[in-house]
Amino acid sequence: MVKATKAEKKIAYDAKLCQLIDEFTQILVVAADNVGSTQLQNIRKGLRGDSVVLMGKNTMMKRSVKMHAENTGNTAILNLMPLLQGNVGLIFTKGDLKEVSEEVAKYKVGAPARVGLVAPIDVVVQPGNTGLDPSQTSFFQVLNIPTKINKGTVEIITPVELIKQGDKVGSSEAALLAKLGIRPFSYGLVVQSVYDNGSVFSPEVLDLTEDDLVQKFAAGISMVTSLALAISYPTLAAAPHMFINAYKNALAISIATEYTFPQAEKVKEYLKDPSKFAVAVAAVSADAGGGASAGAAKVEEKKEVVEESDEEDYGGFDMFGDE
Repeated sequence: MVKATKAEKKIAYDAKLCQLIDEFTQILVVAADNVGSTQLQNIRKGLRGDSVVLMGKNTMMKRSVKMHAENTGNTAILNLMPLLQGNVGLIFTKGDLKEVSEEVAKYKVGAPARVGLVAPIDVVVQPGNTGLDPSQTSFFQVLNIPTKINKGTVEIITPVELIKQGDKVGSSEAALLAKLGIRPFSYGLVVQSVYDNGSVFSPEVLDLTEDDLVQKFAAGISMVTSLALAISYPTLAAAPHMFINAYKNALAISIATEYTFPQAEKVKEYLKDPSKFAVAVAAVSADAGGGASAGAAKVEEKKEVVEESDEEDYGGFDMFGDE
């Protein structure tokens, strides 16, 4: 079999990427740091059906995206170019973006702490028996980890933050974690950005629920209403509050002057004679109590009817037909 030249490989890659851009409208941009070939193959198998994983050099991907935009006039795809930074790949999908993102996250694998590697998380060694013999205490002493000898083995006394996030792993830390059998890091494809029909957004958007959207929408309406009320600009959200405030102002003027209008007469009447207000409140309470009493009476009446039906004499005869 004749091996393809670099130029032929570039042409084939351009054709494949352009075909995927034409076929798919949703793309996940994923970071692929420390992801092995076997792990990547497993991810491809897991996504097979409605998604395609494409890796490649950033320069080649940018070149193909630019060529596709020039040939088809699809300038929206150019929004993808700023995202092609670092060791990244593309997942083209027709499925639900959240489900695909969750499926990708399942394929993270544990990894040891290698010398010179930048720690993605804090590494804390928990207290307990290490199973190491006393001759291994030199590792702990170099790292200032308090230990004691218990039943012929080294035991860590207190939790120790061995490596901080963002720090490089040293040779002593790597050797100690290897001896303890701790694989502190996990690696896999990490979704960095989401492209959907020309729009680019953060993957955190995929975690939003309907309740979150309703809450954000309500907060937005509240802000619009507050602003409209502050500058006296009428909006649909602020209109009810404006009407109520206007009514309050008109009512205050009516109470302070001889001017009156139908909606203010009852309030002015209550202010002149507060006992009428007390009577109105009592009447409302009585109506509520009367409704409850009527309901109780109906239940009692129903109970009496049932009792009467139990005491029927069956037309003057007993159950055995005796007169």
